[in-house]
Amino acid sequence: METREPIVAGQFYPGRHDSCVAEIKQCLAEQTPAKSLPETIVAGIVPHAGWAFSGPVAALVFSAIKQRHEKVDSFVIFGAAHGYFGPIPALDDSDFWETPLGSVGIDEMIADWLLDKELVVADSLAHKGEHSIEVQIPFIQHLFPEAQILPIIVPPSEQAILLGEAFGDIMKFKAGKKIVCIGSTDLTHYGPRYGFTPMGTGAKALQWAGSVNDKEFIDLALKLEPESLLNNAAEKSNACGPGAAAAAVAAAKKLGSEHGLLLAHTNSNEIMLEKMGASSEDSVGYAAIIF
Repeated sequence: METREPIVAGQFYPGRHDSCVAEIKQCLAEQTPAKSLPETIVAGIVPHAGWAFSGPVAALVFSAIKQRHEKVDSFVIFGAAHGYFGPIPALDDSDFWETPLGSVGIDEMIADWLLDKELVVADSLAHKGEHSIEVQIPFIQHLFPEAQILPIIVPPSEQAILLGEAFGDIMKFKAGKKIVCIGSTDLTHYGPRYGFTPMGTGAKALQWAGSVNDKEFIDLALKLEPESLLNNAAEKSNACGPGAAAAAVAAAKKLGSEHGLLLAHTNSNEIMLEKMGASSEDSVGYAAIIF
């Protein structure tokens, strides 16, 4: 039995059980849930920074899913390819993932099906240094303690769309089981720190990053246009996990969603101003979307 150990516990989120649960509850309490949710939720897009910044935004998605579905059997989590450069999505083939809240099992049935169809490759090493999936797991463990997961790093290629579309077929042999696909991505990384300053620096430049650059990506996701989303991200540098988002959008479209619902959109600079009274010339966008 192989277990993927946490790599950012104690950094991106608390490393001890009680403090981890306490911060999850705080994240869930910080945002006002949407009053009008779709009857069923099949997919979502969440950010993956440290919980102090993006935790409450990600929590909105998991909270919305909990409101609509008391039980979820499996969460398929599409992660950003920060350090993985292979052409095909990489499935982690460990038996369990460990966090401060304990172990969570892998949905081997879906994993085997995807491997058999050659939609993914098994590559646990690709996941060793990747945080974009890990930071979502404790929310799932807390709200859906019986759920399994399937972690997949998704590069920004056409393979992302094929992977997402495959979930229309997967639901046929998983009839009666509730599966939710989650795409993990942050939005525009703007400022000197990230080497991306097409509008210069300062307050107006940061406003552009959110109200124009982020918004293009968000609008394409809401309209369920995964191909355009990938192309837009490549051209505008407005997401670090466009493949993960495209896979979630493609899955939602295949599973019958007609549009997405934006629950929240903010950025690290706005959060710094609110929580710390400080500003920065750098900023990263975060969005919570459900389908």
